[in-house]
Amino acid sequence: MRTLVLVKPDGVERNLVGACLAAFEGAGLSIADLELLTLSPERARELYRIHRDEPFFDSLVAYMSSGPVVAAVLEGPDAVRRAREVMGATDPAEAAPGTLRALYGESIQRNTVHGSDCENAAKYEVAVIFGPR
Repeated sequence: MRTLVLVKPDGVERNLVGACLAAFEGAGLSIADLELLTLSPERARELYRIHRDEPFFDSLVAYMSSGPVVAAVLEGPDAVRRAREVMGATDPAEAAPGTLRALYGESIQRNTVHGSDCENAAKYEVAVIFGPR
């Protein structure tokens, strides 16, 4: 199984890429593809289209296109669930101790990492970032 994770602009800015990737690898996930890129607002809107009717959508798009991100395709058994366990809850204040968001997250938006929330989302998000596979 594959999933997509992004080290968000705040994580790249604070030099947390290595720590984040090491945590995923430490959970038994392998990096199948990796790229440093800056999302255009259009690509960020496409990636987060599920949230387009939410009041935070424009702010999320602006943030995610504000600087470089590191995109990784992770592989391994139950990759989506395992990656999400490593990341922790979306709100760093609610994330379990030791998870990436508890360790490094500053707010719900600036929570260091993004990860696909289900297998269908993973397939869609990998295609948005890396193209059809």
